[in-house]
Parts: sequence; structure tokens; C-alpha cells
Amino acid sequence: MASRAKATILDIAREAGVSKSTVSLVLQGSGLIRPETAVKVRKAIEDVGYVYNRGAANLRKAHSNVIGMVINDLTNPFFAEMAVGMERVFQSAGIVPFIANTAENPVRQEEVLKSLMEQGVAGLIVSPARGTTSGAFRRLETVGLPVVFAMRRLPESRIPVIAPDNHRGAWLATAHLIGKGHRRLAFFGGSSDLVVYHERLGGFREACEALGIAKRDTIVVEGETSRKGGIACLDTALAAAEPPTAALCFNDAVAFGVMLALRKRGLEPGADFAVVGFDDVIEAQHYMPALTSVAVDSAGLGERAAHVMLKMIQSRTTRAEDHIGAVNLVIRESCGPDRHKGMGDAA
Repeated sequence: MASRAKATILDIAREAGVSKSTVSLVLQGSGLIRPETAVKVRKAIEDVGYVYNRGAANLRKAHSNVIGMVINDLTNPFFAEMAVGMERVFQSAGIVPFIANTAENPVRQEEVLKSLMEQGVAGLIVSPARGTTSGAFRRLETVGLPVVFAMRRLPESRIPVIAPDNHRGAWLATAHLIGKGHRRLAFFGGSSDLVVYHERLGGFREACEALGIAKRDTIVVEGETSRKGGIACLDTALAAAEPPTAALCFNDAVAFGVMLALRKRGLEPGADFAVVGFDDVIEAQHYMPALTSVAVDSAGLGERAAHVMLKMIQSRTTRAEDHIGAVNLVIRESCGPDRHKGMGDAA
């Protein structure tokens, strides 16, 4: 009897031929498990003699001091800066953050989320990978685990989001380029399966329409949100019959790639082609030329996400208000001189 009383969830999982997380969900009475699987798990519980102490389990859950930070791309300086902001808040609160990089892979993301749930995390802050569907997080909502999305939201999801004002940031950047005399503009990078892409592209298009740039004088090139993506976007745009003279880039990484590609062609960023980024990572101000970019308080957004998570855990809720952070345009040298002045001087 003594040995039977020491049975663990792992013993049940082995006996039933299922995962530890499946056993946990059955013990919690979750409706996500198929009836036939639940019956098999309950039989295994009886066979191994497991005794489930719900009070102890709830106490452990209530006092868990581990929070998962699941980031889509830690090679992007923006997300690294945001993660530092989260970690700063958690450290001061005595929370242990567990950080994972999904590298924009939804399959890897699912593996990480499953593992973190099995470890009994108190909550999750997630920047969803490309290709993530809302259904991937319904199970987390069902079991009552607090989740906050950082930077990216999913269509039809009720999970709270901490993000910058993407639409306004793109509008400000596009208006700046038009104000400098550019009449053929491009939007580089990102993909249509991301809500943030549509928010930034929407700001770009709205500014063009409001300020007299015809749709035929704009070009939109989807691409990877990296330097490699920026290089490919520029090559595509300059091959057009009437190439653009300026571009708003999905993020700073794309903008850095565009500037590299310009130099390979013997063109000078700013002087020959205007470039604006989005995020204003630390590297932007030290680049040559320094990059004009939409400033997003990356560390501040990370701190806000962490504070919201702590409040949700303390209140034992999965609901919170979205937070849309302010943005502003930081003007540097990558947009070059005013084209109106240049044309006036030539005349």
C-alpha cells in the first residue's frame, strides 16, 4: 500500500500511454480531453493507486513563481530589448522568468507551450509565431492560465495585447517621406498573415491617400522581417518600371537590409533613396547613416506586459485591458535632404 500511495502523474501517463499534460487535464476535470481518453486515464489512476490532493495542487498552482516568456524571434534586437524589460519587473517581484525562442515556428511554439504547462507555470507572455491560429491558445484559456500577448495579436482572440500604435506610427513615417518630396513610395517587409502587418500597411496607405499619393505610385513588397528580407524587397522594387524613391520598412531589421542592398548597388541611403524603419532599436542611432525610425518603447512595453501579468495572477483572472503604447518618429539621416529643395536648386 505504501508503494501504491507514492504513485505519480508520470506513472499514470505511462500506464495509460498518454502525456503528463493529458493526465493533468483529466485530474482538473477539463472538457478538452476525449471521453475515451479520460476513461483510460481514470482506469490507470485506479490501477497505480494514485491519490490526487486537489487542495495541495491548487496551493502549488497559486504560489508558482515561474512565468514563461515565449518570444517569436530573439535574434531581432527589438524583442531582446522587450524581454529585458519583462525580466526587470519579474526579478524585482521575485518571479523566475523562463524565456524561449520559437524562431517563428508554430510547431516549436506548441512544444514550448506544452512543456511550460507541464511545469506548472503561473502565466505566459507570448509574442505569437507566424502562422499561429487562435485555436492554439483556446486550451490555455479553458484551463484558466493567464496569458498576455506582446506586440502581436491574433484575430478573434480575447487574450489581452500589449502593443504599440502601429497604424499611427506608419502614418507619421509615410507623411514624413511625402513631406520631403517623395512621390513614389514603397512599403517593405512583413506578411499578410500578421495582424501587425495590416496595421502598419494600413497607416502607410491611409497617409498616401490623405496626402495625394495615388495607389499606382505605391508598391508593397512582402518579405521576411530581417536584413535578408530587406535586401530582397529592395531588389524587387528597383526592378519595377517606375521604381520608388523611398520606403517605409516593416521594422528596423528590414531597413538595415535595404541600406545594405543600396550600397551594393552603388547607391547611398538617404541621398539616393530614403529609408524609414519601425521600432527604433538601439542600433538605429549608430547605423551609417543613422536610421530614421518610428520609436517604440520596447523595454517599456515589456515592463507593461509583465505588470499586467502580475496583476492577472494576483487577481486570479484571465482578463485584462489591451494597452496600445504611444509612438513617435525619430528623424535622422537616412531620409536625406528635402527633395523640394534639391529640385529648386537645380532649377
